[in-house]
Amino acid sequence: MSEKLISVKNCRIENSKQTLIPQIDWEFCSEQAWLVIGPNGGGKADFLKALAGENQFVPNQDGLFSSIYKDSVEIVSLERAAQIIEEERQNDESEFIEGGVDIGRTGRVFIAEALCGKIKKNEPLPPIAQKLEAYPAIKLCGVEKILDRGLKYMSTGEIRRTLLARALISGKKLLILSDPFAGLDVQSRKILLDFFTTVVSNQLKPQSGSEYPKIILGMERWHEIPDSITNVLEFSQKTVSFCGKRSDYEEILQKRESQNQKSAAQEKQDFAQKLVETLNQTQIRNAEPQNQSYKNENARPTNTHSTTMPENSCDAETSNNQASKLAESAPEILVQMNHVNVGWDDHIVLVDLNWQLNKGEHWLIQGPNGSGKTTFLELITGDCMQVYSNDVRIFGIKRGSGESIWDIKKNLGIVSYRLHVEYRMLGGTSLQNVIISGFRDSIGLYETATDTEISSAKKWLELGGFAGREHENFGNLSYGEQRAILILRSAVKCPKILILDEPCHGLDENYRTKILNLMELIAEQGTTTMLHVTHDPSEVLACEKHVLELCPGQNPMYVIKEKE
Repeated sequence: MSEKLISVKNCRIENSKQTLIPQIDWEFCSEQAWLVIGPNGGGKADFLKALAGENQFVPNQDGLFSSIYKDSVEIVSLERAAQIIEEERQNDESEFIEGGVDIGRTGRVFIAEALCGKIKKNEPLPPIAQKLEAYPAIKLCGVEKILDRGLKYMSTGEIRRTLLARALISGKKLLILSDPFAGLDVQSRKILLDFFTTVVSNQLKPQSGSEYPKIILGMERWHEIPDSITNVLEFSQKTVSFCGKRSDYEEILQKRESQNQKSAAQEKQDFAQKLVETLNQTQIRNAEPQNQSYKNENARPTNTHSTTMPENSCDAETSNNQASKLAESAPEILVQMNHVNVGWDDHIVLVDLNWQLNKGEHWLIQGPNGSGKTTFLELITGDCMQVYSNDVRIFGIKRGSGESIWDIKKNLGIVSYRLHVEYRMLGGTSLQNVIISGFRDSIGLYETATDTEISSAKKWLELGGFAGREHENFGNLSYGEQRAILILRSAVKCPKILILDEPCHGLDENYRTKILNLMELIAEQGTTTMLHVTHDPSEVLACEKHVLELCPGQNPMYVIKEKE
């Protein structure tokens, strides 16, 4: 007989400041496997946080909330991963340590703390932390080799698997997996999907016992949904838009898909037109006097002193014409890496990497979790300090030769996990100011914005579906909405290079379509060259003809390919 595990009848969901969802009814029974889904900002994240105890279920009149799990709930999400990295950066004591490196908590310490409580810095590890390899969950999540690496040095996929391992070892009875496949490579996705299917299928059998917790799955979009899911709860505009059986929900999705296909072409055309208008507005901003003087400040000086013509002016003219033609035919080199090596302690990341980025060549960067994709990109952005001990040239300038970081960053647009964390740590910043900070290459806005910048920012927000929300606080947005705002921020100045490290993390179907269209249209403009990291084949764009695939442990450790 089915047992009621959680019962929510006529309740509202609140945080410490406000009501988030005014009314909800829902029951979770023992022979059900639930998927919670919905668009960014629609209420899904609020609901999952309430299940995890971060928000509260508050009964309305005659309402009721009951759960057999109480405090025995663990959540694994992009949001939680970002919180962990925030904590590590806030607790970083590198400036007080000889050698200047504080690796912070390792995966081993972080996981062990779920079993034995807080482990203080510089104290001997308790016996249980030294024996983590014996736990099946460690092998299941594939984290054996990264247990002694600092959390802040892990890739997005690695920290997600570490969070999952901690959740399984913790002994909690209910596990919430929110968008668990985001950022995972093919092998990790298969491991997690097989784990979910095996555990849930076993638990759906009547009167079956299991060593693993009950699982509720949260997803931004209908993608890689395990067959073992039986029921779906959908949120939209802070209300329940569907609650019922999977088969009924799939019928609704089919009708929606049919309607969307009819309007997709027209929507893309309208989006393209709005983008052109927005780019024109941006060009007006970039031509403002203060920006023009900033650009001219670093212009190459002209020689006004030598006016003597060569003895044979005809030969000189011919030579100049030939040089000019060669210059026109030669590609403009934006980035060049020569025999690059990067690693920390015994962890080798990049080995003898030789690579070149030419203007107009859009690249797809691939490789398994932890292969060095983010490190590779951070050599370009300057966030990896080992760039200064290597031969890396950006726009013809060797890094570490006295160039200004601003001379480099003014030509870069960046979307990355690091940037997302930095903005979350900043605190209250309006969406308008986040966009404008993209013009200034700053984290936050510290000078008064011009009228043109404000107008341009509103245009970009409207383009991304945030019209009228310019004064909202960035920190109050869902993770996916925050990601969408940062993507818009990266594109506002039409940079020479647009660096996109898993840009679609946490995006629902609507935002994901908009962002992929934005990337495609920006590539068509011809002024911006893109570097794109993704594990999802459906996010690879047709314009990305060049592929750099990192292959850890192999010799050579990378392969350069071209798509047909």
